[in-house]
Amino acid sequence: MITTLLNLRGNGRASVYTEPMWGLSMMLVLPYASVFMLALGVYDTQIGLLATISMLSQVVFGLLSGVITDKLGRRRTTAIFDVIAWAVPCLVWAFAQNFWWFLAASVINGAWQVTQNSWDCLLVEDVDRSEIPKVYALVKVAAEFSALFAPIAALLVSNLGLELAVRILYLNAFVIISTKIWLLYRFTTETAVGRIRMEQTRGVSIVTSLRQYRSVLPLIVRSKGTIFSLVIAALVGAVALVNATFWQVVVNHRLGVPDALLPFFPMVRSLLSVLFFFTIIPALTHARHLKAPTLIGFGVYLAGQLLLVAIPAADAATTSTYLMLAVCLLLDAFGAGILFMLSESLVALHVDRHERSRVMAIQRTVVMLVTAPFGWISGWLSGMDRSWPFLLTSTLLVLGLVVAGKFWVTTHEEESTPAEV
Repeated sequence: MITTLLNLRGNGRASVYTEPMWGLSMMLVLPYASVFMLALGVYDTQIGLLATISMLSQVVFGLLSGVITDKLGRRRTTAIFDVIAWAVPCLVWAFAQNFWWFLAASVINGAWQVTQNSWDCLLVEDVDRSEIPKVYALVKVAAEFSALFAPIAALLVSNLGLELAVRILYLNAFVIISTKIWLLYRFTTETAVGRIRMEQTRGVSIVTSLRQYRSVLPLIVRSKGTIFSLVIAALVGAVALVNATFWQVVVNHRLGVPDALLPFFPMVRSLLSVLFFFTIIPALTHARHLKAPTLIGFGVYLAGQLLLVAIPAADAATTSTYLMLAVCLLLDAFGAGILFMLSESLVALHVDRHERSRVMAIQRTVVMLVTAPFGWISGWLSGMDRSWPFLLTSTLLVLGLVVAGKFWVTTHEEESTPAEV
């Protein structure tokens, strides 16, 4: 991975090298997002509803993402929609007063699915196919290193109080994200495939381009590998949605962890993930066959979710609470880390490389449609018992074990070797 990092050039280098800037922006505030909403009078069920509405917004933008990415180009689309999806919502969040402000920000933030598509294409289209899993691993590592800045948020909260500190952090995120957008645009160029698609879609309306999705659908429906990778991505996405929305809520409001300590949990989880990405995970995924590490990832992540549910509720966290949470972080860091890399890699490896943007747009739309209800469902469960959302994630991870174990489809890279998975 270090060799890959040092040898990156062009778009891959710019994309990976600017990722740590999330650490000085959104990663500072995300540990407080749900708790901030609770402090402003938003209920658990409303938080879950916001997660579902955000996902539905992402469905709409995700469907349009392939068309927009092909028409405007990977580079320009990423710049424009990063502003819409991140810079603008940060200002809304910074001045939010009630549920309706968060609703507006959630709808606008759904536009990040457009930039996710264009950014993915910008990242990998000029990268050697065999390097794709390593590049995604580097992206994950860059994101995890972001959590090193978490003490900044903790210091602000402890000195200024939760509400004021979070508003300042959102304003800071607006500035840093705007800088990141400019740097990425400055140091990238349009990809070769992107230039071809821009020329092919010149003068073609968005409506006409959407109709052309019909020609792409058979590429997905007829590919067992694509369907399989969609199922895996949907399961991983649903678990990630629930954890991102309610993990901080359960440790704060059920287990009694103080507000000021909340950022340290994602920081520790991130540091552990980085450690795993440079030690155990490469040892498990360096071979062509990815079935075994996928099963291991689901199993370890499941153990972490079940342990979180088993921790006794308390008004104030005790030593045993922190010890069990430490084990949860250890298991989650490995499980979530390896599953993120593998789910993204499986989608990228199975996709038709000549129709990457449109196929990935449809894939993401399907994944989000399947994932969307889990925001509302987990909010409803959390309203009854704040540990119940994690019984839901445990069930999804068990399903992931079954799907990966019984219905595995080898990638093209795996098929090129005589050995079986």
